[in-house]
Amino acid sequence: MSWFEFVAAYAMFFLSHSLPLRPPLRPWLQARLGASGFTLAYSALSLAVLAWLIGAAGRALHVTLWDWAPWQVHVPLIVMGPVCLILALSIGRPNPFSFGGSRNDQFDPAGPGIVRLSRHPLLLALALWAAAHVMPNGDLAHVILFGTFAAFALLGGRLIDRRKRREMGPEWQGMLDRVAATPLLSASLPVGTLLRVAAGIALYGTLLWAHPFLFGVSPLP
Repeated sequence: MSWFEFVAAYAMFFLSHSLPLRPPLRPWLQARLGASGFTLAYSALSLAVLAWLIGAAGRALHVTLWDWAPWQVHVPLIVMGPVCLILALSIGRPNPFSFGGSRNDQFDPAGPGIVRLSRHPLLLALALWAAAHVMPNGDLAHVILFGTFAAFALLGGRLIDRRKRREMGPEWQGMLDRVAATPLLSASLPVGTLLRVAAGIALYGTLLWAHPFLFGVSPLP
């Protein structure tokens, strides 16, 4: 197989994650789809292009960078547990410091939740997912794929910090200081947090089951 599809999928991935978010296209789309409709459509497009990109990496001309060994599959198996928990504790929660937050005006610095661990939990999950999948995929296309995602997540946090600091002004640092003053671990966990932990465990099990159907490879040794 050639690299043409992989390059085309990569170009489409970056275009689909940049053009719809920039003016004048984003205001035009939101005026016609509504805020919720735009978010839903953008999420569906992102997932579709991501699935194409991952598939295209598997179909690209194989160039081995290092040989596969059985122990390598344990790296994503171990790391994806925390990734699923971070996702479950992050999605739909208030987070004025990053993207993906919901009801940010209700954010309580005295009870920041996962934000106490990371200002950008979704980017942290992305970086861990990508880095963990580099090891058992030692061919050039997959190293480029997952390596780029990891680098994007690390760089993205800095870019978001810069934008949020500019938008929020002195409130950004003040709120960050209040978050840092809270305990890292709480003596008791709210019921909602426990339910999210259970959802993260369920997500991990679902991914183990669905991985062969979605990507054609079993994640188990």
